[in-house]
Amino acid sequence: MTDRIRAIEGLALVATLTAVFDGVHPLGDQFVQRAHDASTKAMHGSHLVYKSDGSPVEENPWRHGKEGRTCTASAYGRRSVSRHVASYSAVQLASTLAVTRTLGYRVPAAALLTGAAINAITHGIIDRRDPLLWLAEKTGKTGYIKHATVVRKAGGEGTEYPESVHDVSGPGTALMELDQAAHRAIGVAAALVTTWITLRKGSRR
Repeated sequence: MTDRIRAIEGLALVATLTAVFDGVHPLGDQFVQRAHDASTKAMHGSHLVYKSDGSPVEENPWRHGKEGRTCTASAYGRRSVSRHVASYSAVQLASTLAVTRTLGYRVPAAALLTGAAINAITHGIIDRRDPLLWLAEKTGKTGYIKHATVVRKAGGEGTEYPESVHDVSGPGTALMELDQAAHRAIGVAAALVTTWITLRKGSRR
């Protein structure tokens, strides 16, 4: 393979992977993710919550048996984000394989898994929110986060949110925009690393 052909192959592959990672990101992050995991994955604290639904023990201390099993809020949050990352990664891997194989190109397993690991690990870290808030503070975005918040409409009696809720991290907020920007930028880096490993191993057509 000449240097020019190698460069063209690399540019084509990194562009394809970036497009796939970016294109299926909303699918894995919004459509496939469980609503409960989305609302609990950023939970932190040493206070006890119930393993079955993440509700604080102090609000209902009378549960027994399986429903009465507890863990810390931080442990519950880690479990929720792990489920989300697992489903997100499955969507991304399946989509990457479908696109590359359809086009007659085989990305080596080592390259494919390395790229997926980069996206998965960083996705879990960002979705735990504290690291994202730290980065936002260091880059001077704290004011932006405090300013761009939303108020969710009240759903009425018997709904999950009977009264209006002030949301600082969900859709439409600055923190959500920063979250998405970070995921997408990392996706480009993951595509580049995947491509670099692939080219080192030689053409896989």
